[in-house]
Parts: sequence; C-alpha cells; structure tokens
Amino acid sequence: MDDPSSISRDLCYLQMACVALSLVAGSIIIIVSVSKAAAAVGGIFIGAAGLGIFMLAYPFLKTRLNLDHILSAIGNLRIHPHPGPDHGEGRSSINGSKDGTRSSLSTVSRTLEKLKTGARGAEES
Repeated sequence: MDDPSSISRDLCYLQMACVALSLVAGSIIIIVSVSKAAAAVGGIFIGAAGLGIFMLAYPFLKTRLNLDHILSAIGNLRIHPHPGPDHGEGRSSINGSKDGTRSSLSTVSRTLEKLKTGARGAEES
C-alpha cells in the first residue's frame, strides 16, 4: 500500500504540471490566435492556471498568514456608534430606540434654537 504522504506529494506534482500546461497552452493560443474568440479561450486557460496556482498556494498562505483569523476579523466588522453625553434628563442614552431618538431629537432641537437665537441677536446688533 502507498504511503499517504507520497500520494499527496504526487497529487501536488500533478497539479503543478496541470498549471504549467495550462499556462503554456493559454499563452500559445493567445499568441497564435487571429480572432478575439480564440484569444478569449486562451484567457480562460490562463485563468484556470491562476486558479490552480491559488489552490497550490492556499495551504501555505493559510498557515503563514493565518487566513482564518483575518477572514473572521473582516466578517466581524461592525459600526459601533459612541453614545452621546447624557444631558441630565434622568435616563441613560442606551434606552429603547424611541427614548434614545427622543432625547437626541430634543438635543438637536435645543441646539438649533440656540443657533437661531444667536443669529437673530447678531442681526439686531
């Protein structure tokens, strides 16, 4: 019976041979082709070779760069808004959505009123 590591090594060599053959075939097709359709077929061969290279490099990248940690960190990106300061209204800013909306709307309306009265006072002076 064959050793599992030798089978894995043989499959890796087979995959590298397929990638090399695909690169060579795609390059020849693109160089020799007259029509754009034939060049597109050569591009498909080169794209398949690129995918094969990625498949060969994935285990190395996974161990060296710890892709699982990076991908999970990217998947957990969230926007966490910082709650505004509490203006002594007797409730925290992390209440239900209606209470939080009301308090922030009242804060905005008070600020707008201050700006309006400040602009009126500047016009009268």
